[in-house]
Amino acid sequence: MPQATPRSSLPGARPSVFLLAGAFVTGMFLFAHVGCGGDECQNAADCRDDNGPPASNTEWVCEDKRCVQHSVQVPPADSGTDAGLPDSGPPDSGPPDAGRPDAGTPDSGPTTVRVQVLAFNDFHGQLEEPTGQILSGVAPDGGPVRVNAGGVTYFARHIAALRATNPNTVVVAAGDLIGASPLLSALFHDEPTVEAMNLIGLDLVAVGNHEFDEGSAELLRMQSGGCHPVDGCLDGDGFPGAKFKFLAANVATSVDRTLFPRYDVREFEGVKVAFIGMTLEDTPEMVTPTGVAGLTFKDEVQTVNALVPELRRQGVEAIVVVVHQGGIPAWGSLVNDCKGEGAGGIIAGAIVGLVKGLDDAVDVVVSGHTHQAYNCVIDGKVVTSASSMGQLVTDIDLTLSKATGDVVDARANNVIVTRDVQEVGAVKDLVTKYQGLVTPRANRVIGWVAQTLRTQTDSAGQSTLGFVIADSHLEATKPANMGGAQVAFMNPGGVRADIAQGEVTYGEAFTTQPFGNSLVTLTLTGAQIDQLLEQQWRPSGATLMLLPSAGFTYSFSASAPVGSRVDPASIRINGVPVNLTAEYRVTANSYLAAGADGFPVFADGKNRLGGAVDSDALEAYLKAHSSQASPLPTPALNRITVLP
Repeated sequence: MPQATPRSSLPGARPSVFLLAGAFVTGMFLFAHVGCGGDECQNAADCRDDNGPPASNTEWVCEDKRCVQHSVQVPPADSGTDAGLPDSGPPDSGPPDAGRPDAGTPDSGPTTVRVQVLAFNDFHGQLEEPTGQILSGVAPDGGPVRVNAGGVTYFARHIAALRATNPNTVVVAAGDLIGASPLLSALFHDEPTVEAMNLIGLDLVAVGNHEFDEGSAELLRMQSGGCHPVDGCLDGDGFPGAKFKFLAANVATSVDRTLFPRYDVREFEGVKVAFIGMTLEDTPEMVTPTGVAGLTFKDEVQTVNALVPELRRQGVEAIVVVVHQGGIPAWGSLVNDCKGEGAGGIIAGAIVGLVKGLDDAVDVVVSGHTHQAYNCVIDGKVVTSASSMGQLVTDIDLTLSKATGDVVDARANNVIVTRDVQEVGAVKDLVTKYQGLVTPRANRVIGWVAQTLRTQTDSAGQSTLGFVIADSHLEATKPANMGGAQVAFMNPGGVRADIAQGEVTYGEAFTTQPFGNSLVTLTLTGAQIDQLLEQQWRPSGATLMLLPSAGFTYSFSASAPVGSRVDPASIRINGVPVNLTAEYRVTANSYLAAGADGFPVFADGKNRLGGAVDSDALEAYLKAHSSQASPLPTPALNRITVLP
């Protein structure tokens, strides 16, 4: 396999495929993207690659080996019939592989066939527009240029427009499609997200760790359909299940059986392409034990390499691995960068070693898990990730030899899901439907509080709501089978809104922790806990105070040098001084547990065990400790003492 070449776009540039939105209309040409370089062209795709987007309402045509622009009829972005989206059929129609692309007409010569893979990862049920922006470029003054991105109605339009450029298209997702989702999807057990992906035309998804949040039986229901065994069909019209396929090559239910198929082979003009899907081996460390009971998670590299001979016996030479594992780029990287702190200046993280261990037969690795964007070539393989929450789509173009079945060229481009395109009507109608259904359920009362719980902190960095959330996290992970936690810490940035005095609705509680983080319990030594507390004060002068659970107390000197402000002797758990050499079980949300917010010591924690979603822990805590007659009292702000 030749060295793959990633294709990058100019910062902030939008692909001109949106001229084709609506797709397959008379007068509209369908072109692929592959360039030949030089002044001559072989087809329209060469013109696009060599000269950039054409002028408005035109497209490139290769005439006598020269690029010229012809006018094109542009259909409405949304005619009401959602042209350009696959026909999903009636709600209960079609097997899991419905929408399998038919073989198209060769457009890059008689000896090769072009296949387009559209990839994304870590969607997490984000049907509505996510907060935050995507870094799209650098301004003339050196500052960042950011754009709003994401929202499933816009995501659907971008997928449709990209699909229109090549009939040989497969849409894949690298895990965490569901789980840790916003209220709009989570309240309905993520059925809305599955239904949205059916409309969009997702083909394959590798399982991620969050697919197991509600257990393997519930995940199987996502594939096969049917109402929830406890809650029924909350939307009142049944649940058809996924028309796309879940893949789980390294998730075993017995010696020779896996929870879902290990791979899927698709054929394009006589050439086969295999897609192997799997999650990270460490999934059990990130999920409650009941969620993965009876399952074995195998080594990712060994799993793939063992499948290569089997696939080759089937005549497969082109292999795409879709895996829920990822890397970390350098801070401030653009979406198509690969720079980082890894060897050779590329991205760091588990995905690098994984890719290097894979058989050379693997051509492309679609990754995820870290919620980062990168576009790399590692060990001769194209390696991509598309951030999270539907803010990017990775457009991967493969050129395959008809004679050998090998990948002779592979190029990738991370495309920003901008909101300057027409929303897809059918997907918008689905979102609107669930928005109407979620309101009464969001208004259900789950507890009462005696006074308003506030996010505002005092001079020591303490807040009443932050303490209640930390207490709920501790209670959820205190049982031995749930982690055996002795203390929990909450990051103040994760506490988003006050909870008003009186009754507390599910919607209010969810809004204050809207990120869908799961709880992680890990082991730290007393010395590491002391180090963790010292990391609250930064050399830059910034301060970020963690919010500890009840029973954890300490004092610090505001005038002491950074790095030595906490008196280790003052750190106590339930009144007992912390022994610096002893080990303690500590709970944090999955964001903090990864070392985020400037607390890298969390990443050094051992014996990790995943727990409940943070919002579920708060709901359970309020139900257990409050009633209308006896509302939850406001915690005292006395866990952190400030000394001169």
